[in-house]
Amino acid sequence: MCNLYRMTRSQDEVAHFFDAIVQDLSVAPAGNAPEMIYPGYPGLVLADGALQQMVWGFPLQMKGAKGQPLKPKPVNNARADKLASGFWAPSFRDRRCLIPVSAFAEAEGPKGAKTRTWFSMPDDGGDGTLFAVAGLWRPTAEWGPAYTMVMTEACQYVQGVHDRMPVILRKNDWADWLDGAPDTAHLLCRPFPDEMRVTRTDEPWAGRR
Repeated sequence: MCNLYRMTRSQDEVAHFFDAIVQDLSVAPAGNAPEMIYPGYPGLVLADGALQQMVWGFPLQMKGAKGQPLKPKPVNNARADKLASGFWAPSFRDRRCLIPVSAFAEAEGPKGAKTRTWFSMPDDGGDGTLFAVAGLWRPTAEWGPAYTMVMTEACQYVQGVHDRMPVILRKNDWADWLDGAPDTAHLLCRPFPDEMRVTRTDEPWAGRR
């Protein structure tokens, strides 16, 4: 599952990428949203034709040993084979979105010494070439609008590190994902068929940099 991704372009560049208007952003009009996106923190999404800032992860209310409410946990990945379940079904039917991503990371290595391995487009020469990942969103009482990333089986470039990956959508599939019937959208939830750049690093997986 994906618990970290990078988005290195300014919101204006992302809006141009999606040909979208900008709406409800708390960063400066020509500035950047946070480059490293973690669960429970804000990221940019395209929803309802507008570029918006939402929290990554649907809040899941947890309870302690004595039944006391705990801080909600962000559920930031939705498995493609579970989209018909009660937790995801309303959003999959009515509220699909696109998530702009420059690269996503998975943990690789032995326990206690895992490092970040990044996956990006092959033409990414370090400038953060954007691609679109399938997402769902919904309004929440806890955090306001929130989004989650749809996951499918890993492609050949990812499967040596993890068995799942985000659903990456080509531009000609964006409209079907955003506005198509659920059955049509579900057909897009497949491993990415094209080449990907794999960048192994010595960055510790745990903690933030």
